[in-house]
This record gives sequence, structure tokens and C-alpha cells, in this order.
Amino acid sequence: MNIKRAFSIRGVGKYLPLTSVSSEEIENELDLPKGFIFKNIGVETRHKAMGESNTFMGEQALREALNDANMTIDNIDCLIGASATFDYVIPNRSTLIKNAFKEDNDLDFTCIDINSVCTSFITALDYASLLLTTGEYKNIAIVSSESSLKGLNPEDIETYSLFGDGSAAVIISTTDQPAGLIKYKSKSYTKGVKYTIIEGGGNVNHMKDVPYDPSLYSFKMQGKKLLKNVKSILPIFLSDFFKKQEVTMQEVNLIVPHQASKLGLRMLISLNKGYTENIVDQLENHGNCIAASIPLALVNSIKNNSLKEGGICLLIGTAAGITISSLLFKYTKL
Repeated sequence: MNIKRAFSIRGVGKYLPLTSVSSEEIENELDLPKGFIFKNIGVETRHKAMGESNTFMGEQALREALNDANMTIDNIDCLIGASATFDYVIPNRSTLIKNAFKEDNDLDFTCIDINSVCTSFITALDYASLLLTTGEYKNIAIVSSESSLKGLNPEDIETYSLFGDGSAAVIISTTDQPAGLIKYKSKSYTKGVKYTIIEGGGNVNHMKDVPYDPSLYSFKMQGKKLLKNVKSILPIFLSDFFKKQEVTMQEVNLIVPHQASKLGLRMLISLNKGYTENIVDQLENHGNCIAASIPLALVNSIKNNSLKEGGICLLIGTAAGITISSLLFKYTKL
């Protein structure tokens, strides 16, 4: 297996809000038939941040990852925030997470944010692996922390039922093992750029100029148009991605997809020739956690030993834009 950039995953961690919300509760709230959400959306329960900020959740996930790696915060050379939601527009997410570590607040390592929405973690992992090749960095932390439920409109049943909150952290390090990035690819098909959007909050619809409207500040998704668009481009993308690779999708030990939707996961299974054994599906118990979906699934897979030492893993996801990103890597913790 040709390793383009070596790295090890030294530590992983996660944080899920203490409050969980069942689909039955949402069905009662919206006066929907019992079982409607799981049948149509595929989610049974999700976690909801109640006073837990993006920063707090990210800090907790990173602390767990540091403990898993037998490190402290002063071992980190760079912190990358890879999320779509945030506590403040300014400053950036990663600086706030670093600042939460009061015991080492005088450290001056680099803090960077990467936002490619739901595929932010994939983008960040590619970038982090590139930084390791410079020789300037040895340990890089990537944190995805998402609090999406505040930005949902209860009148939009599809999105209100689908999303969840949570955070995950992964620490990658230099290694002399034959493991790390095999291939990364990302493409943006901007014909559908506004199929998923929050229209309020930026300069086009600034709060100083436009009266507050809940629908303006809520996440909107044209699900049918989005799915139709992705259905036409994802097969071509994946076919191109696996050209000249030593493994096929079915031979990959573990596929960690963005938990976009029930229909999105079905599409991926179809492209995997109906084979489900190597696909991680945690939509039922977490919902769509935006950029935290992929690292949460990865962290869970490493913790439960679904991804074993030397295993080949594919990260794959779609994001608002529309962007498709994938990353193939060989796993080691050494």
C-alpha cells in the first residue's frame, strides 16, 4: 500500500451532551404519528446541548483524546478547529478551545480553523497530515464540535428531526510506521450551492438591516434536490477515487461516512454493491452532527475495535456547497 504521508492516530476522544432527545418526544411536540421519524428520517435519539457551548464540548473531547494518547496540552504543536457551528463569529473556534485549558494558557502553538461544513474533519485531516511532513509539527489535534439544534426550525420536520449535537477530537502524530494517508480527493459542484443554507447572520442579511425572522436564521435544506444532485455525481466521484488503488470499496476494512441522512446512507450501500458490513451507521443514535459526524463515527470505531491496527479506512462525506470529500488511510496508533 503506497503511503503518501505517514501519520499515526495517537489519541481519540468525544463528548456528547448530557441531554438526549428521543424521536418520540419530537413526535409529541410536532403532533406526528408515533414512529414517523425513525421510519422516514432514520433517527431514534440524538443529543442536545443544554448550556454546553461548542468550546466546552470541544475541550472535553480533546481532554479525552489527550488522555488516550498519554499526552498533555503542552505536547500539542497545532490545534485545528474543524466545525461549521460556533460560539462566536470572532475569535475563531480553535483559539477558544485552547484558551479553555487554563492550566497551560501561556502556550503559543498555532490555532487554525477549517470549515468545509460537514466534510471539515476530512479536510482538516488532509491538511494536518501535510503539516506533519514539514518537520515543524509532531502532534496535531483536530477538534470538531457542533451545536446545531439551536439553528433548526420546528416547522421544517426533516431538519428538525435529523440533527444532533456532539464533539470529537483526534490527535495525529509523526510515525515511522508504514501507515497514514493513502489518498485524498475533494471536489465542489457549486450548481447546488444554496440547496443547504442559513440565510441570516452574514452581511447579506445582517441583523442591523433585516428584521429577525426565525426562518431566516434557521438551517434550510432542499433535501430532494440535494439528493438528486449527489446521486448523479457520487458514483463518478468514487469510481475515479478508487482508480489505480490496491483495494476496492468492498475490500476497505472500514468505511466511515458522514451521517447525512437515511437515504444518503442507503445510496452509499448501493454504491458498495449492497455490502453493509464495513460501513459505519450511527445515524439512529446520534443523528446528523454536521462536521462532528465523521470523527464521532471514527472515534467510536477505534474505541470498539472495529478499526484495528493496520486496517484500511475510508472517510467519505458530502457537504453544503455541494462538496464531496474522501480520504483513504491506513490506521496505526504506534
